[in-house]
Amino acid sequence: EVQLVESGGDLVQPGGSLRLSCAASGFRFAAYAMGWVRQATGKDLEWVSTVSSGGGMTRYADAVKGRFTISRDNGKSTLYLQMDTLKPEDTATYYCVKYPWAGLASRTTFLDSDYWGQGTQVTVSS
Repeated sequence: EVQLVESGGDLVQPGGSLRLSCAASGFRFAAYAMGWVRQATGKDLEWVSTVSSGGGMTRYADAVKGRFTISRDNGKSTLYLQMDTLKPEDTATYYCVKYPWAGLASRTTFLDSDYWGQGTQVTVSS
């Protein structure tokens, strides 16, 4: 079955960096778009970023644009999220998600994922 396992979450200081990883299995990883969503305690789910199946197209939420970078290694079936210049408002549980389609053409919303991972906690605090 589809399995998504996140890792890399930690406690970091404001301005610091962190890289999250998502190990995928149970499906042809290179054939599907992947992404990251997050949820802070007491808040609604928030979309963070999405990357096309081949890694050539990316989209970011305004709140993280310029600070976060999404990427993937299809040979390792692994998705990454490099987070730089972290802010306290980035504190949340981060989830790796799979989409039921491959490309990003004509898409403006990215909350239609069909699978989530278990999540990894990121806490940004001094």
